[in-house]
Amino acid sequence: MKTIDEYMRLPYRLEIVPDPDEGGYVAHYPDLPGCITVGETLESAVLNAADAKKAWLEAALEDGVKIAEPASLDNYSGQFKLRLPKSLHRSLAEHSKREGVSMNQYCVYLLSRNDALQKI
Repeated sequence: MKTIDEYMRLPYRLEIVPDPDEGGYVAHYPDLPGCITVGETLESAVLNAADAKKAWLEAALEDGVKIAEPASLDNYSGQFKLRLPKSLHRSLAEHSKREGVSMNQYCVYLLSRNDALQKI
């Protein structure tokens, strides 16, 4: 079993989002269920998140709770197949041609833009 220091050094992904209702920011570690905190500024949210992570890990170790390892990008190939209507295929092909990029690059751009908007 790992020690608290070993767990603290693992690269757990931290997500921080604005809190539109209360103001400030909410921070949580997706791989550590229930490990969540807030901060009035981004900096305070990051500092509070480190404290929350340590407290969460200490409680989990004390209670014998299984602690998940951080999710790894090794489980993802970066590729997936997608079926779409012919009309959408044509539209994407035309837009990518106008932009001077491959359709693959254009679709990655669209997906990235939408993903970023969902995080706001």
